[in-house]
Parts: sequence; structure tokens; C-alpha cells
Amino acid sequence: MQDLGIRVLFLGNNFARLLQGLWITIRISLIAVALSIVFGVLLGILMTVKNPVIKAMTKIYLEFIRIMPQLVLLFLVFFGLTKSYGINLSGETSAIIVFTLWGTAEMGDLVRGALISIPKHQYESGAAIGLTKWQVYRYVIIPQILTRLVPLAINLTTRMIKTTSLVALIGVVEVLKVAQQIIEANRYTVPDSALWIYGTIFFLYFFACWPISLVAKRLEKKWKTT
Repeated sequence: MQDLGIRVLFLGNNFARLLQGLWITIRISLIAVALSIVFGVLLGILMTVKNPVIKAMTKIYLEFIRIMPQLVLLFLVFFGLTKSYGINLSGETSAIIVFTLWGTAEMGDLVRGALISIPKHQYESGAAIGLTKWQVYRYVIIPQILTRLVPLAINLTTRMIKTTSLVALIGVVEVLKVAQQIIEANRYTVPDSALWIYGTIFFLYFFACWPISLVAKRLEKKWKTT
């Protein structure tokens, strides 16, 4: 009978290590998304300001983040900052910084689009009752755009969970890095372990992202009908 490589999952604590690596992936994504929502709302508001200097700066930032691959940003932050300026950053901290920069740009553009879709008379009505510009945003505008942004923010979370696989290249021991370690340690005793390890990771990613995707779709459908 053929010796199936699936047994590598049950050797020692291999499966538990994969789950622990997945948790690191999810933790990086959740922290980055939480920060991205806060900074993205602020960036989106700034992007609607008519000041030409602020507009130019936000546009340059947005285009820079969109053009630059996340992997290059990871290398710039993790290797570039540490060597050039002597800043001691862990791989996980570097990943959170990079994905927050990316998520802030994504959320900022979404917030900007949501803000300009709000009818102009709502801004004017808030000003007419004596609210300051920031009070208008806080009490009138932001509560309305949140219903549009929450499903998009949840979708951004799934994208980040999948993209964080790149952090293995800067030494973060997330799920793919653990997989590489297990495959390397068993390359002679279980030569076909890669199929089973990476297949398991496929399902781990699926079960991590699928419920989040369902929540986003349900919220989007619910708020469209209200």
C-alpha cells in the first residue's frame, strides 16, 4: 500500500504549528485593517479638501502605494529602514506598517468616493444648524458612509489575509513559513508532503476567508434594502 504523505500532518505538532502560523497571518491582517479604517477615514476626508497642496500630497501617496508592489514595500521597510537608519523592526511589525499603508490608501479612496456621493445639501443643512465642519462630518456624514464602508472593509480584510503570505519572505513565521519548515524537515521521509501541506493551507485560507466574505455580502445586501 502506498505511503500517503498526509501522515506528515499528524507527525508531532505539525498541524498545531500550521494553525499557529495561520493565527499570526490573521492577527497581522486584523491589526492592519483596524488601523487602515481609522487612517483611511482621515485620508478620505483630506482627499475631499479643496486645498491644492493637500490634494497633491494625498494623490501622490495614493498613486505611490498603488504602483509599488507590497513585496517591494516590505523589503523597503524591513531591510531598508533597519540598515539605513538603524531602526530595529521585527518582521511582524514591518508587515503591519506596510499593510496599514496599503490599507489606508485603499480605504481612503473608498471614503473619498463615499463622501462625494453624499448630496451637497446634507453638508449645507449641518452648517445651517450651527455645526462646525468637523461636527458635520462626525454627526451627519460619517454615520452614513459607514454603512457603505463596512462591507468593503471586511472584503479588504480577506484580501489582506491572502496577501500576508508575502511576509514569509522577510522571516515572519506565518502559515506558509511553517509549511516550508515542515516540508524541508520531512523531505526525505515523506517526499510528497508538499501536496498535503499546501493542500491543507488552501483549506485553512478558505475557512478563514469564506465566513468573512459571507458577512460582507450579507451586510451589503441588508443595507442596500434599508
